Amino acid sequence: MHHFFFYFVFLSLVLSPTSSSPAELQLLMQIKASLDPHNRFLNSWEPNTDPCAGSFEGVACNEQRRVANISLQGKGLSGQIPPAIGRLKSLTGLYLHFNALTGDIPKEIAELTDLTDLYLNVNNLFGEIPPQIGSMSNLQVPASLGDLSLLTRLDLSFNGLFGSIPVKLANASMLQALDIRNNSLSGKVPPALKRLNSGFQYDNNPGLCGIEFPNLETCTASDHLNPNRSEPFKPSGALQKDIPESANVPSNCSQTHCSNSSKNPQFGVIFGVMGIFIALTVTGLLTFTWYRRQKQKIGSAFDTSDSRLSTDQLKEVYRKSASPLISLEYSNGWDPLAIGQSKNGLSQEFLESFMFNLEEVERATQCFSEVNLLGKSNFSATYKGNLRDGSIVAVKCITKTSCKSDEADFLKGVKILTSLKHENLVRLRGFCCSKGRGECFLIYDFVPNGNLLQYLDIKEGNGRILEWSTRISIINGIAKGLGYLHGNKGNKHSLFHQNISAEKVLIDKRYNPLLSDSGLHKLLADDVVFSILKASAAMGYLAPEYTTTGRFTEKSDVYAFGMIVLQILSGKRIVTAMARHAVESCKVEDFIDANLGRKFSESEAAKLGRLALLCTHESPNHRPTMQAVLEELSEFIVTP
Repeated sequence: MHHFFFYFVFLSLVLSPTSSSPAELQLLMQIKASLDPHNRFLNSWEPNTDPCAGSFEGVACNEQRRVANISLQGKGLSGQIPPAIGRLKSLTGLYLHFNALTGDIPKEIAELTDLTDLYLNVNNLFGEIPPQIGSMSNLQVPASLGDLSLLTRLDLSFNGLFGSIPVKLANASMLQALDIRNNSLSGKVPPALKRLNSGFQYDNNPGLCGIEFPNLETCTASDHLNPNRSEPFKPSGALQKDIPESANVPSNCSQTHCSNSSKNPQFGVIFGVMGIFIALTVTGLLTFTWYRRQKQKIGSAFDTSDSRLSTDQLKEVYRKSASPLISLEYSNGWDPLAIGQSKNGLSQEFLESFMFNLEEVERATQCFSEVNLLGKSNFSATYKGNLRDGSIVAVKCITKTSCKSDEADFLKGVKILTSLKHENLVRLRGFCCSKGRGECFLIYDFVPNGNLLQYLDIKEGNGRILEWSTRISIINGIAKGLGYLHGNKGNKHSLFHQNISAEKVLIDKRYNPLLSDSGLHKLLADDVVFSILKASAAMGYLAPEYTTTGRFTEKSDVYAFGMIVLQILSGKRIVTAMARHAVESCKVEDFIDANLGRKFSESEAAKLGRLALLCTHESPNHRPTMQAVLEELSEFIVTP
């Protein structure tokens, strides 16, 4: 009987791969009626369309074409969360934060046994949290808590958590106290937690082990198989969904995911888990490599490592390595910039002007060599490259799971990015999207002098100290770049940068500022954009109104600009309350960078300080526009 049932299900999936479940469509329409009772925001949710075809805003499906993710944060929804949502059995992510939803949280959410991410904050919900939710075994406490640079205390005691302690959390630089008592955690305690001394409380977790931790047993050989794995707390018996951060995926032409962040492979685990997988796929790999070589005939010094995983294998690797906020599955056919596809809406002239082929990108970066790696994040990696014409470029590699699933929306973003041309924006040279690799590449001009963050917190003799005139020039250039994005002086698209920070301000060889990642959010999935904001919030760049509205405006960019001005004036990455008070009191000597000595203008410093305070005003209505900022700067800054 069981075999017959399995065969029936399997046959059904094979025969009906292109349509989602009619029952799920009916559920989605019920959910829409409850979340958006006045039909103002979910107009794309229509009863006679396929939710898995990309037309339902905020809905993504898995490989079985079942709804796996609903991302509706910041959409202005004012209804209630319906019990029907508990019947979407394949749902792994539910993002309803930053709305105006009312009512209570339905207990039926606890029926979503695969749910790993639940975001309901910043709504008007009331009542008690259903106790059933506390028993949901797959809900995760993300290891990305360790990315909160100002995190000092974290209490996770008495929560029934399973799994290991994320290494990233243990390495949080400001962490002073971590309480994980009375859980069911297991595995090796990261040695970095020794520095907390009595601030680390871990009693009543019988599965934990470690060296030099009182009352903990020394770890056995099995405990050391993967001591540095960094994963969210979750049930120890659950199916492992993520490749541990310690699993090193080589950064060469065989690489299939450019965002892996570790350089410390645990070979026993990697080969033990992947051995059978490699044995089954090696024939396909060799065949695919032979096919590519016969078709493309590329004479390159790097051809020796030009193997590729198949699309199905790629999809499995991405599924395992994606972080909780980047777990959407998209169609096999995602190839928005494929030449010859009329549906992409791009002219031949556009393709000839901006399209790079994969071999050009690989050759430029020496097959994405670690030597050329400039930086990594949760959704991308950036490599330095040399094009055939001798120009130096930066190649940003973005996985398809991080991009908008709808090709039309993606292409709109492409057109906007290619239209941005300004002396204070990093120039986009072109694009390359590889269906086989499941990645999209953005090719920018390379900017040689790093980013503004590298010029902050400089101790004498340990780095270049920016002169006063250079600091003024940088402030003015950032303002001009943002003013252009906001629609001034020729930009037909009004854009908000959304993620401006000192790290996003690149410095060229003449020490002019160039804004990077301008308009990039137009290409990225909502969940990825949201995950990027965490670092921005931790550094103080996120405008306070975002916590209540979940929306970006021109004034949120102005707020971040004001924070950067304060950083440039003080020479510090973190602007303290004491420094802000000094600016308010016009005590220039108390907030200006001590590295400048007396080599600065007090009057200009005072004016810039007051401008920064105005830009970071708590109320967005009291902040100036970037055009007004530029006019203010022009009164005492002579620009070339």
